[in-house]
Amino acid sequence: MRDIFDAELTQLGEDLVAMSRRVERAVTDAGVALLTADLALAESVIADDLGIDAMERDLDERCVLLLAQQQPVATDLRIVVSALRMSSSLERMGDLARHVAQVARGRYPGHAVPEPLTPTFAQMHDAAVRVARRTTTLLENRDVALAGSIEADDDLLDGLHEDTFTALLGGAWTGTPQETVDVTLLGRYYERFGDHAVSVARRVTYLVTGTVEDLPTSA
Repeated sequence: MRDIFDAELTQLGEDLVAMSRRVERAVTDAGVALLTADLALAESVIADDLGIDAMERDLDERCVLLLAQQQPVATDLRIVVSALRMSSSLERMGDLARHVAQVARGRYPGHAVPEPLTPTFAQMHDAAVRVARRTTTLLENRDVALAGSIEADDDLLDGLHEDTFTALLGGAWTGTPQETVDVTLLGRYYERFGDHAVSVARRVTYLVTGTVEDLPTSA
């Protein structure tokens, strides 16, 4: 019985990695679609988000069954509860990538990001891709040193998000009302993407160390 339970716990970890890889591809493709006005790529991200949602539902159902049937305690309980929280964060990261793709699709054949802010969003894209890649690696090998790198890139995303507000509120902004809305939303999507990655990183750190300091209360 214990061997079966251990195998189920291992499968949970593998499924989280697979889910994270899918999110990584989604945010990568969404950013490229945004910066290049690639309609087909944007639509593929939007369609694939249904698969990420399905992965979360399946993983969560199995976690609930494990809690009900195995009544885990101590480390085992920590693993199952953390898997529930992390799957929720990963699903939200997938949603945010979809939101970016939807903005790109909505402005096609034009670009959603005005030319003066293209460098800012190119940096946001690069930081989000790094965050997603490091999150996948962290879930694979549980190297808690990576958690610090994820938080550093989240800080960068926060700073770039503030830069978009500085641009919008500055006297030099000449964008249309639609561009103003798009920039505001896109900056928020990337900022929240980083926040959810930090939530995953802190959950993994909690799993490895048992430390609850600064652990987020929600994902």
